[in-house]
Parts: sequence; structure tokens; C-alpha cells
Amino acid sequence: MHVFVTGATGWVGSAVVQDLIGAGYQVTGLARSEDKAARLAATGAKVLRATLDDIEALQTAALASDAVIHTAFNHDFSRFAENAEQDRRVIEALGSALQGSARPLLVTSGLLGLTRGAVELEVASPASARKSEVAARTLTERGVRVATVRLAPSVHGLGDYGFIPLLIRLAREKGVSAYLGEGRNCWAGVHRLDAAKVYRLALEQGVTQSVYHAVADEAVPFKTIAEALGRRLGLPTESREREHFGWFAHMAAADMAVSSRHTQALLGWTPSGPDLLTDLDQPGYYLD
Repeated sequence: MHVFVTGATGWVGSAVVQDLIGAGYQVTGLARSEDKAARLAATGAKVLRATLDDIEALQTAALASDAVIHTAFNHDFSRFAENAEQDRRVIEALGSALQGSARPLLVTSGLLGLTRGAVELEVASPASARKSEVAARTLTERGVRVATVRLAPSVHGLGDYGFIPLLIRLAREKGVSAYLGEGRNCWAGVHRLDAAKVYRLALEQGVTQSVYHAVADEAVPFKTIAEALGRRLGLPTESREREHFGWFAHMAAADMAVSSRHTQALLGWTPSGPDLLTDLDQPGYYLD
């Protein structure tokens, strides 16, 4: 099987490429710069040198593939609305290329917006500002075989440059590892190599579901995360108001406790990587 992967040099996408190639798949990956294209080629993947705005190139790559995995997203949160709209356009374009065939499309989303305080199954729909799931549902109505992989807010592992490193930088800057209120809101977590397997297994299973959860740790209290960071940084762990977190306050306050029981049973997926708190106890997470 030949799979086209967007975001192929990103934190999740590069793990997806690694997993697919290791399982014997042919991969074409999207890379937006020469240095990233060179790193991608070194993995054994073919390279499409383009950006998410090169719609015609993306559609051509999708037409030449047996399946498409879309992991790319611009995480510049200062222009989130524009990036979400770009994501919608890309998903629409990829789906249009696949329409009328049985070739599957997997898109990527998150967990923000699920019912507060509940451990939700895959049937729940988060009220996320990202437009990926809405775009996927629209394609489903047009007969495209499409599903959404929802990633835990912490897709962790050494080399992580997501939300946990952001919290580490904030703690160093403010001199305290903080949480909001009593810190009882929970995050889900998954190791990046485990997350990558969900995409491949969903393809192998035939993409029969509309949603898959790439989640290993269902519910890690935010206060517990803050305490783990504080111990490693040698800083106090204390409650702070929303202003302490700035633009990140919405995420710091979010309940994203989510089950993947259905995904695990359906795909035969058993996460085997270290859990979030084990990862956070590694010195490599705290290198400047």
C-alpha cells in the first residue's frame, strides 16, 4: 500500500512515517522546506516538496496513493482561526481527490471541548475550534471513506515540543509549576510511537469507524502533571489564577479525560510506550 502523509516531518507525522515504513508500506510525505525534505528522504520515503496551500499538488499526491493520512496543522496559536480554516480546505481537497473510490482518508484532531469531567468514549463529539471533524463528517456524507484520529493533548516522548515543554518554559519563567484552582481537571496522554500505530492499524482494519482515540493514559490530573514538573525543576507547585497562564489558560483548565477502550478493542491496539508521568521523570525533558 502506498500512503500519502501530510505533516510527515512533524512530531506525530514523522512517527507515522516511521511506523508505516517499518511495516512495509510505501510512503510519500509532504515537506515544506529543503532541510525537512532531506530528512524525510533519509527515512526511505518519497518526498512531495510543497505546502498546505499547494492544493493542486496535494490532490495529485492523494490521487496517486492508496490512502491518505493528514497530520499537518499550523500550530501558530496567534492565528488559530486562519489555521483551522486552512485545515478545513486541505481536508476538503484531499477528500475530493478520493471521492468515488474506496481509498481511505484519516484526519487528525484533538480532545478539547468534550463534556467536562466525563471520561468520554469515541462516540462523543467535542466542541473544538478546529474544523477537522466537521470537514470529515461533510466528506462522509459525500461517500468518502474518512475517519478522525483524536490525539491526546500530551503526545509525549523525548524531543517533545508541544504543550508539556510549554509548561516547563512557563514554570522556569515564573518560578513556580502551576495549576488552576484545585488542579483536578485531567489530561489524557499517549506516547508518540503508540499514537502513530493507531493510524496504521485503522488503515489495516479498513477505516470502519468515524473516530479513533489515540489515548493511553485516560486521566492524569493537571495538578499531578504540575507536581512532576516542579519536582524535576526544583520549583514549588502552587495554584495560580488564569492570568498566570496567559493564552494557554483555556488548555490548562480543560478536562480532557478520555477513554480509548473501543479503539483498542477494535484495532487490537495495546499502547506499550512509557506513560506520561514516567516520561516526565526523564532528565531529557528538561534540557535547555
